Amino acid sequence: MIKLGAKDLRTTKGDPQIINKLPKNPIYIIVDNVLDTYNVGAIFRLADATACRKVFICGQTETPPHTRIKKASINTTEWVKWEYCETTIEAIKKLRKDVKGIQIVSVELDKKAVPYDKFEYKFPIALIVGHESEGVAKDVIDASDAVVDLPMFGVNKSLNVMVSLGIVLYQVIENNFTKNN
Repeated sequence: MIKLGAKDLRTTKGDPQIINKLPKNPIYIIVDNVLDTYNVGAIFRLADATACRKVFICGQTETPPHTRIKKASINTTEWVKWEYCETTIEAIKKLRKDVKGIQIVSVELDKKAVPYDKFEYKFPIALIVGHESEGVAKDVIDASDAVVDLPMFGVNKSLNVMVSLGIVLYQVIENNFTKNN
């Protein structure tokens, strides 16, 4: 397996032959109108760290190449497959058509949400994260199979979108690998 450090990544272009041979988990990330380009870059780093199959960038979210995305991602945008969809609903429809039995889960504070560590995640899965202030759009939540949230014990009512995604991603991986091993 190829392992590149930050210095190496900043100077490399993703080689399609290598990218297609890298083992991937049946995990997809859908980015629903996330506006902070540093969050988008960090999401690419998470996608790489967890060997996600693909990132869908939707709506008003900036796409690579973008200097701040490149900087925050340390160029993992060159190594992680991604696709732009005009709407998040379009991305969900595409995944439901192309990936048999996919579970679509929004990460959002919502009355329908269950605690992230009590939910049974199944592969293949798509995790949706949303706009920093408005969250995942209501029509997207309605199109999801489930909604999970993270408990907030302090005075603040939410976590950073990338941090929330990271916590849930590793929970998904832990659930699927401990269950199958």
